[in-house]
Amino acid sequence: MINARKLVGTAEVLLITLDTLRYDVACDTLQRGLTPNLAKILPPDGWQERHTPASFTFAAHQAFFAGFLPTPSAPGLHPRLFAAQFEGSSTVTEETCVFEESDIVRGLARRGYRTLCIGGTGFFNKQNPLGRVLPDMFDESYWDQSLGVTDPRSTENQVRLALQLLSAVPKESRVFLFINISALHQPNCIHLKGAKHDTLESHAAALVYIDSQLPPLFEAMQRRAPVLLVICSDHGTAYGEDGFVGHRAAHKVIWTVPYAEILLDEIRS
Repeated sequence: MINARKLVGTAEVLLITLDTLRYDVACDTLQRGLTPNLAKILPPDGWQERHTPASFTFAAHQAFFAGFLPTPSAPGLHPRLFAAQFEGSSTVTEETCVFEESDIVRGLARRGYRTLCIGGTGFFNKQNPLGRVLPDMFDESYWDQSLGVTDPRSTENQVRLALQLLSAVPKESRVFLFINISALHQPNCIHLKGAKHDTLESHAAALVYIDSQLPPLFEAMQRRAPVLLVICSDHGTAYGEDGFVGHRAAHKVIWTVPYAEILLDEIRS
């Protein structure tokens, strides 16, 4: 596990949720060489298999921001990177960064981080009170339709916005950047030529598209400072397995998600 307690304050923090990404699809595309940019930064053994704390976007992110990131699928107690102060927690270690605040977003802000949210799926759209709950945790939050699930260039647009926001923050200041990548969420058939319905194939095509757009983001953050990167799915989705379609249900393909925590070295110019 990365020593988050030591890194917070000196490293940039980047949390990317690949909304709806299935673990099996993430592993398959990686093994087939279809996500070469992710392959460059992932650990040698690739994606880690983990269990999400919730089966849909809102609940999963509420847990993530409270410090409960996806849990390794093996039995036992597993140390956490971040935690909100909670008496009796058995998963906090000397390497866990613990915040007195109720969530890690406000905790990082108290440590001097500029907290930035780039939304993607509907729970980040700020169009109603529910859609403002998660974005309102941040100093700055952004969403429009070009970042959402119906735009075939959503990831490109999200990364472009991220680069603009980063350029406005002094290099000596630290940033917590959160991006909810929307491209995998239905309708992901827009990422597969000729497809009219969402399938595992279009799910994979959306991930291939996302992979092609991420390098400028990683490079921009690495030019500022070392980067503590957490990249994972919030939940999977079903395409007919055992009769299930979609998510918000207790099925293996929904609860099992890909996860990686990585320390990206600073790029010095």
